[in-house]
Amino acid sequence: MERRMVFTEREEFLSALRDLAREGVSQDRLRVETPFYVHEVDEILPPKPAKVKNFALIGAAGGTVTGFAFTILTSLSWPLIVGGKPIISIPPFLIIAFALTILFGALSTFFGFLLLARLPSVHGFVPKEESGNAFVITVETGETK
Repeated sequence: MERRMVFTEREEFLSALRDLAREGVSQDRLRVETPFYVHEVDEILPPKPAKVKNFALIGAAGGTVTGFAFTILTSLSWPLIVGGKPIISIPPFLIIAFALTILFGALSTFFGFLLLARLPSVHGFVPKEESGNAFVITVETGETK
């Protein structure tokens, strides 16, 4: 069950939100809907750190490792000895490692965003109830999702 508070005035909305924050209501249990961006909401309820950056970092690191492993193992499997140069030479392998770093980082960021946003799903796009020009605070009771 959830408790829904609807306000027509911005100041009433902000004072009720401050009261809820002072009471110790968890930020995970609060959902705020406003007809326009209200800067004070970010001060009262600071945003959570983004988790998508972890997907980007892991994907980019995986791309770098894959790029170097692919080129080194290919050179060792089919060695081309040309003019006494070493079989494993890092500078030419940097190009492929860099390209795979960008590719894997971008793809993992995209799929991480889809995973964290729980997409594809229509439930997030269609609100249960339209609030119009009102300021709405919804407090979920019990455990958080």
